[in-house]
Amino acid sequence: MRDQKIVVWFSCGAASAVAAKLTIEKYGKDNTVIVVNSPVKEEDEDNRRFLLDVEKWIGQKIELAINDKYPSCSAVEVWNKRKYMSGIAGAPCTVELKKEARYQWEKINKPDWHVLGFTVTEKKRHDLFVISEVPNVIPILIDANLTKGNCFEILNNAGIKLPRIYSLGYPNANCIGCVKATSPTYWNHVRKVHPEVFKQRAEQSREIGCRLVRVKGRRMFLDELPAKSTGQSMKNISFECGIFCEITN
Repeated sequence: MRDQKIVVWFSCGAASAVAAKLTIEKYGKDNTVIVVNSPVKEEDEDNRRFLLDVEKWIGQKIELAINDKYPSCSAVEVWNKRKYMSGIAGAPCTVELKKEARYQWEKINKPDWHVLGFTVTEKKRHDLFVISEVPNVIPILIDANLTKGNCFEILNNAGIKLPRIYSLGYPNANCIGCVKATSPTYWNHVRKVHPEVFKQRAEQSREIGCRLVRVKGRRMFLDELPAKSTGQSMKNISFECGIFCEITN
């Protein structure tokens, strides 16, 4: 491959950081590799520190892709304007702050190839993205047979501290209180670790009329969630705030 423009979509997560590094190493000499992040205000503030550390590691600046309709990059603002948080139609925060931001960036920059942080255990998600979004994807981590755990190890060996959100028990570097999650385990974790965020999500979802959590098959408001309710373990909860939207239990 030569003289191609490759965009790596960096989510401030471990996998997409390693994907950026490998893409630059493999394709950077003969192609233009651009690493792009779509920031979200409600992410943990340490994600910014991680982004700067990754910039030093990969040897280039990370560009920002921002939807011009939402310059604040705030998911809360999106929910307020759309009067919708999450459901069968997905989550509007992902649509506006990730997907639409990507579309606007692509329209200007016209990349030939896309790289995302899909690991070898996420091949189904990769295949769905190829079918539903764009076919021109380089599965850099899948080809390298790398898991998320392998990506953690690579970053650790490089001396890069993972985003703080992982050490707080969350499964990924998404926003705190991600509305795509329906697990009572997840939401009670948010209530314990970030009670102020839980309170905010509970109040806003009640005002909008969105039942974010599912307990024993029944949707309910966060302020109805029993404090001891559990579902699957946190390590088995899989949802990402990538450049397409999906809802998971």
